Parts: sequence; structure tokens; C-alpha cells
Amino acid sequence: MAEQDPSAPAPSFMDLEDPGYAYMYGFLQADGHMSSQSRQRGWLTVEINARDIQILCEFQRLTPYNSSITERTRATNFSKGHHSAIWPLSSLEARTTLDRLGLPYGKKSKKITPPRVPFSRRDYLRGVIDADGSVGFTGQGFPFVSLTTSSTAVGAYLCHYAKKVTGAERRIKRNTRDGIYNVMHTKEAAVQLATHLYYPGCLALERKKTAAASLTSWERPPGMKVRAPRKPWTAEADRILLAAPTLAHAAAELGRSQSSCQVRRWRLANGIATSAVPDIR
Repeated sequence: MAEQDPSAPAPSFMDLEDPGYAYMYGFLQADGHMSSQSRQRGWLTVEINARDIQILCEFQRLTPYNSSITERTRATNFSKGHHSAIWPLSSLEARTTLDRLGLPYGKKSKKITPPRVPFSRRDYLRGVIDADGSVGFTGQGFPFVSLTTSSTAVGAYLCHYAKKVTGAERRIKRNTRDGIYNVMHTKEAAVQLATHLYYPGCLALERKKTAAASLTSWERPPGMKVRAPRKPWTAEADRILLAAPTLAHAAAELGRSQSSCQVRRWRLANGIATSAVPDIR
């Protein structure tokens, strides 16, 4: 956990400019559930693998309302004896605060968005990744940081933020099987992102903090080429492409491959990509 200045006033509950609360809010958005009943009763519930119980203890410590943590073992689709830890919180005041910040009651996976109030960005994203993401090495031995989410806003925000940190551009697209976004950064971008998000003393799942630290040992193997950054198409580039007499002329003027120009021209002609240039057909 990040060290606090003992002379500084304690932050109010869910002050998202505080690193601890920003992380907690991101984690709750991804892995928490809000339910309501009659007479303003209800619960915020978080259930995670018992190996990560320490993070629930931190949430309990950060929360100025009575709560308890329990454990249970049950059969799931993945295990006959899944051991989990559960943190339920019934406080109406706490639930109202979270609801106003953007943690809705009921199904929320597609509704959640980054906070619309000032917040500690890297701590919030670390909370989301700790809950719904992964950090480690691929089967080929390449470092990676990934997030699985149903939220367009959260997926797009991670891409936007990570580009500022690493320079690597990612575009989100729902997969056709289950409509989920899988945002992944690998190699140098993963090392840079993990180092930035999992800084010394931060609040995080210990196993993911350890995994993030292990990424720093990776070095690009000799002879492995670095892929050039993707060059976005602009309205001016589209104009040159469409006005060029041949693909060879377009490629030479734009500094692109002929195959890239061919694919772009086909996408424009078939309405798969849009351009500011009129009358492209």
C-alpha cells in the first residue's frame, strides 16, 4: 500500500483522487455487485478467490462502515471445491455514494465508465485490471498486460491512457463469440505499462504486483524486429490514394506498401471505412 503523509487529513470515503479509493473503485466496478431490496435495503458484494483475501481486508479498512469478510467452499463450473472470500457491505450511505459515482445496481458490465469526477487514473486502471485483467508472460515467453471487459468506455479509456504511457496504439473490437473486448499490450509496451501501473507501494493484488515486477526482466531477443507503429489514415492520405493513377504511385507518395494502399482503397470503396473525401466510389 502506498505510504500516506501522517499529517494530511484523511480522505473522505470514495474520494477518487486518493490512490487507494481510486483503485478500490476500479476493482468494485469490475468485480463488485450492487443489489437492492425493499425499504432501501441492499448490498454491495465482492466475491473473489480466497487467495486474494488480503485485498478485501484493505477494502474493509478503507470503508468507514461496519462490514465483515466470510469464506466458503462450493462447486462451480471450473472446480468442485472453489474456495472464495466474500465481502458484503449493506450501508445505504456507502451504496448511494458508489451509485452516484457510476457503480449501478444490477447488471453493469456494459454500463460502467471511467469516473466523471477527478480521479487517480493509473490507480483506477490498476483496480480494473486486477479484477478483470491479467499480467504475466505468454506461452511464447512475451510479457503482456491484458483486460477483458464488456464496457466500450472502459476498454477505450485503457487504450487511450496506455498510448500516452507507451506510445502503442490499440483499437478495441468486440470478439464475435461473446461480444467481449480483449485489450492486450505485449513486449516493451507491456513492460512500460506494468511498471507505470504497479509502482512501489501501490495497493494491488500481491500476485499481480509480483507478476508485474517480473516483466522488467524481459529483453527483446536478438534478431527480433520491432514492428513499426501503425500509421493512421487521414483525409489527406485518402485523397492522395484515390487520386493516384496506380497503387505504385500512391504507395511511393504516401510511404506505404502497395498492399496497404490496396486494402485501404478496397475498404473505402466498399463502405467498410469512412473518409472525409467525398465521392469515393
